[in-house]
Amino acid sequence: MSDSSFSYHSLRRRPNLRSSITGQVSESARGMSRILLQRVARGGAAASSFRHLQNVTRAYSSAAKEMTVRDALNSALDEEMAADPRVFLMGEEVGEYQGAYKISKGLLEKYGPERVIDTPITEAGFAGIGVGAAYKGLRPIVEFMTFNFAMQAIDQVINSAGKSNYMSAGQLPVSIVFRGPNGAAAGVGAQHSQCYAAWYSSCPGLKVLSPYSSEDARGLLKAAIRDPDPVVFLEHELVYGDSFPVSAEALDPNFCLPIGKAKIEQQGKDVTITAFSRMVGYALKAAEVLAKEGISAEVINLLSIRPLDRATINESVRKTNRLVTVEEGFPQHGVGAEICASVVEESFEYLDAPVERIANADVPMPYATNLERMAVPQVEDIVRAAKRACYRSVPMAATA
Repeated sequence: MSDSSFSYHSLRRRPNLRSSITGQVSESARGMSRILLQRVARGGAAASSFRHLQNVTRAYSSAAKEMTVRDALNSALDEEMAADPRVFLMGEEVGEYQGAYKISKGLLEKYGPERVIDTPITEAGFAGIGVGAAYKGLRPIVEFMTFNFAMQAIDQVINSAGKSNYMSAGQLPVSIVFRGPNGAAAGVGAQHSQCYAAWYSSCPGLKVLSPYSSEDARGLLKAAIRDPDPVVFLEHELVYGDSFPVSAEALDPNFCLPIGKAKIEQQGKDVTITAFSRMVGYALKAAEVLAKEGISAEVINLLSIRPLDRATINESVRKTNRLVTVEEGFPQHGVGAEICASVVEESFEYLDAPVERIANADVPMPYATNLERMAVPQVEDIVRAAKRACYRSVPMAATA
């Protein structure tokens, strides 16, 4: 379905039209499952395709030093599919439409419909097919148009993918990536604006990653695809078009970032600020504002939500003696709450001030633009929290 005037986007926004096709969905999913299993059994077509793809020139290796997050994800998918014939992509609009956010642009033309598979609107169906393919030794990448829609497939993600390796005593590894945009977009309301980092990171058996920059996106997605365990890969719609510097090392096809390791984006000595995904950019902007007022902030980009790099966080807090956590999720039982618990358990005696948590307002996301801004963390919220932690709630000029 290549006509952009009639896409899955339009079906998402037309519930009556969507409901009219649900009677065909189950049969379509079963048919896709049979086709996939036949391809697994054959093997030859994929191997032949791989030999052909070994000769493909990777344009990204000579790309400019600036790269958008969208292109970084696309290049990672491209290179991993070229390197391993077991890797394939499936999801709504990933093929003919080249991805709802154009992350899979050009992949259908290069790898064909056997490895870039457009699915019906049935998240539970195609997520389950992906898990079954992983059971058979393939490495599926399942794209959700947004992780809000992954609610339809949460049983497949948590129970079928996340627990099978443990329940089989290690005999059934599930190498699968569930990826797509997560968190608040813009003007899409309460049902399309949730952050699922805390939801999935509470589940043993899953790994949960959330990149911020282009280099993060490339390195983490490659690591996720190669990992033997199921990975929930949380992107952010509002940074897809943002450009970031990319090192020559990151452009190497073998580049990977380690899962479970945070990155210190900026060194500091007065307060530690932890963040992930889009909020890393907000934390860095807050650090700039704080620096003008004499407060040196250390900014930690978590990258990996599960496993969480507790060592890096606690080492930083033991240096700065203060902590501010930032996230787009809800405050109760959030990622920030887990970080606070870790610091209290391991570094309590180093704290010189109460820990500050910045998160979404504890309400469903409003639709009105002005209310939406009030519900989502802003740079000024982080600045105020850091000042409170440093006992500098008023500007230095006011106390002079």
